[in-house]
Amino acid sequence: MTEVLGDFIRALRAADIRVSTSESIDAGNVVDLVGFGDRMMLRNGLSQVLAKSEDEKEAFRETFDRFFAFDQFKSRGQAEESVSDEQSDGEDGEGRPQQGQSGGMPGPGGGGMEGEPSGDAPSAEDLVEMLESGDQAALQMALAEAAREAQLNRIRLFTQRGMYVRRMMEIMGLNGLQDEIERREDSGEQGRADALRGLRDQLRADVRDYVEKQLEIFTANSGRQLREEVLSQVRLGNIDMRDMKIMRGLVAKMAKRLVALHSRRKKVDKRGQLDVRRTIRANVEFDGLMFHTIWKQQKIDRPKVMAICDVSGSVAQVARFLLMFLYSIQEVLPRVRSFAFSGQLGETTRLFETTRKIEEAITGALREHGGGSTDYGQAFVDFERLALDDVDHRTTVLILGDARSNYGNPRGDILKKIHARARRVIWLNPEPQSMWNSGDSEMKRLQPYCDSAKTCASLKDLERVVSELLRHAS
Repeated sequence: MTEVLGDFIRALRAADIRVSTSESIDAGNVVDLVGFGDRMMLRNGLSQVLAKSEDEKEAFRETFDRFFAFDQFKSRGQAEESVSDEQSDGEDGEGRPQQGQSGGMPGPGGGGMEGEPSGDAPSAEDLVEMLESGDQAALQMALAEAAREAQLNRIRLFTQRGMYVRRMMEIMGLNGLQDEIERREDSGEQGRADALRGLRDQLRADVRDYVEKQLEIFTANSGRQLREEVLSQVRLGNIDMRDMKIMRGLVAKMAKRLVALHSRRKKVDKRGQLDVRRTIRANVEFDGLMFHTIWKQQKIDRPKVMAICDVSGSVAQVARFLLMFLYSIQEVLPRVRSFAFSGQLGETTRLFETTRKIEEAITGALREHGGGSTDYGQAFVDFERLALDDVDHRTTVLILGDARSNYGNPRGDILKKIHARARRVIWLNPEPQSMWNSGDSEMKRLQPYCDSAKTCASLKDLERVVSELLRHAS
């Protein structure tokens, strides 16, 4: 039962349903309580602990119905029963049994004979008897046991289908079945040999169908997940507009993961470093016996973040996603002020506060402050006027840009003032480091006033930067 539940949870995760370790334990308790006997009770019980939102509940129902579908061959068998009723002798003109009598298998099967799973492959006599009698329950058990031994739950690629079909057929007793066909031919029982050969071919088709259905279950969203993995590492300046919807969803997932990781504020209460002096004073009346222990408590302040974003040219695409990140994690970074510039710099914080959708606010910021000739010197002058007085030891200043100032004075003296006041200054440059000091790039003059300067061109890079920012905040 544990294996079945574990495979089902893998199928849920493949369907984009997030299942934590604690939820898996709850699911195990549900299975112990209700068992696998009542299908609807099991589905409702697992749904309560594994599916959170309406979308997840719908995906859960679909995945449950597909994963626990044991009737994929039953309908075929029922349909073929009508044919066998018309031909009571069960043979066609060549003496071959009808398929309704021979190979109507249930869906996912299990292991050994007579309903008892076993690690041993069925003997030739057992498999032949199951096929010729049309024992769907026994065939179902054999199929499930073969799937377990072949580790079908690890299938990930369509090209692996043939390998798993062959492996499962061998586990179910293909070699013994082939020997029986040859024995009948050698003994002159050609009709019975042909009938058994037809059942073998039907069995192979049924196993292939089952493998393909399991492939669909365990790789439900693998194509989209692969696409997301690729897009997360592509340079943001090269993202096609057709992929923007996927990118926005990917940012939301990354931000949600970061919030879950960093939202638990450390509360030093009954653990940590013992405050020896205060503990001794508190226990004087007990002759020094430490009935009350006092631990050193540390107050944790979330940092202020000021993001200065160059929104000119290809840098604008990186700025778009950085701002999207910062404003998606306000649960753990509530004090974010954003500034955008190409020529003159302006504050965009209020735009994000008054616009309901982040994407609309970002589009507005890019439209209002983008398009001009890049001038880092003017941008730093404007920042000094607007916000330098608000920079203190709790402020982290993020500067996103390629430092290309069209050969104008970048005003490194102002950045030096910002660095002296701020907790940290981090420069994120979307260009490779080999290009930082080429042409009109001013990184050589500005980098000395940064605590950290790094290349940041993809979503993965942005996630690392924001994660590091949150890690220093906790």
